[in-house]
Amino acid sequence: MKRSRIIMIIGALLPLGLFIFPLWNITLEAPQYPIPLGMNIYINDFADANPHDIKNINIMNHYVGMKYIPDAIPEFKIFPAGILISSFIGLIIGFKLNFKWFLGWFILMITLSLAGMYDFYLWEHDYGHNLDPKAIMKFTNADGTVMGFQPPLFGTRDILNFKAHSYPRFGALFLALGMGLSFLSYFIGKKESRQRVAT
Repeated sequence: MKRSRIIMIIGALLPLGLFIFPLWNITLEAPQYPIPLGMNIYINDFADANPHDIKNINIMNHYVGMKYIPDAIPEFKIFPAGILISSFIGLIIGFKLNFKWFLGWFILMITLSLAGMYDFYLWEHDYGHNLDPKAIMKFTNADGTVMGFQPPLFGTRDILNFKAHSYPRFGALFLALGMGLSFLSYFIGKKESRQRVAT
């Protein structure tokens, strides 16, 4: 089997690591919490970074009118199916189709990943801005508008006395490596094709 196909097949399998490792993590640091509160985001679930973290985040957020972090959202059914189907398509391409399809799979995965990030941003925006008007505590910005509590999509942001961190985890690394290998396999396959024509 050609080297480009082997690399493409490995690349198609790596995103399956998302079923084992978290995709993303959000951590909240504050003086009143010696151990920061954290939440790991998998493709099919939210999980505590430390015992009872999500429960404590929900209790804290309730005072400012934020929604509870749900046990399940529609995406938790869509994302796993999307990863399985994408990996299956990648395997078919790796075993059966020529190197030009390797680039097609890379573009597909980039598109799906960007769509997933945008969906995550929309969820964060709704979570941080769609507040209960009957909340016990209300905070406003300097211009008088209601303060939002949206965590950053990527990076660190100060929210009142909290410092919110939002960064990818091992699942995202597996996904990125898989896409990177498919991109590499395209160029290796292109080189193999030229060498075959030359001989």
